[in-house]
Amino acid sequence: MRATDGPIPILQDTTEVSFKRAAPEKIGFTKTSTGRNLETGRSSQHTICGLLMHASLAVTPEGLPLGLTAATFWSRKKFKGTKALKRKVNPTRVPIEQKESMRWLDTLRLSTELIGEPERCIHIGDRESDIYELFCLAQDLGINFLVRSCVDRLAETGATTIAQVMAGIEPSGTPLVRFRDPAGGLQEARLSVTFATMTVRPPVGKQKTYNNQTLQIVHAEEIDPPEGRAPVFWKRITTLTVNSFSDAVHKLECYARR
Repeated sequence: MRATDGPIPILQDTTEVSFKRAAPEKIGFTKTSTGRNLETGRSSQHTICGLLMHASLAVTPEGLPLGLTAATFWSRKKFKGTKALKRKVNPTRVPIEQKESMRWLDTLRLSTELIGEPERCIHIGDRESDIYELFCLAQDLGINFLVRSCVDRLAETGATTIAQVMAGIEPSGTPLVRFRDPAGGLQEARLSVTFATMTVRPPVGKQKTYNNQTLQIVHAEEIDPPEGRAPVFWKRITTLTVNSFSDAVHKLECYARR
């Protein structure tokens, strides 16, 4: 990293290490999977044993891997699944320290400490890292983030949401992008790109604990999607500067490195 200049994207994600064995005894627990249908019409259930690993990979802006900056291993015995949690309590009111998603914050902190240059770091994560506590931690550590958004958070005065604000913004451009579908086939789409800077508010149950944040939002929605394929709709939330159409497209490309 010292031999490079400029920003260092830090890519976070989780992977499973599966222990396939003939014996049924558990060696760590990751999840229960639905197997083939039985003659009774019901699906068979089998336990998947192994470990989970959450890792951070440092790369250059061009995508050259520089090395792992953190890795955490665990099995799913301590934490309850989100579905089970929802039966008893609103998950947004549960402290982040009691959730499995705390791994995103731990790895973010470890990576920043190892690199020692927070101003160069850009955390890049998928929709699992759309965590308000992570946004606040990034601010405390002095690093930027670029995250795929999945939560329509409260915005501005609190009487509206991110999606409602973005729906009233005129597109800044319509680039043509090429990508591969899940089967590996080459696809292309014409996108309508909008961007805005707005005040994003914490969940209602955590507004006494966390402050509002001023963040940049970038949406790219497909124009006239073809039949038989889900339309492209990319939503990004970031602390990086987005003042123009080219800035917005650059953030989409930066996330695509992941």
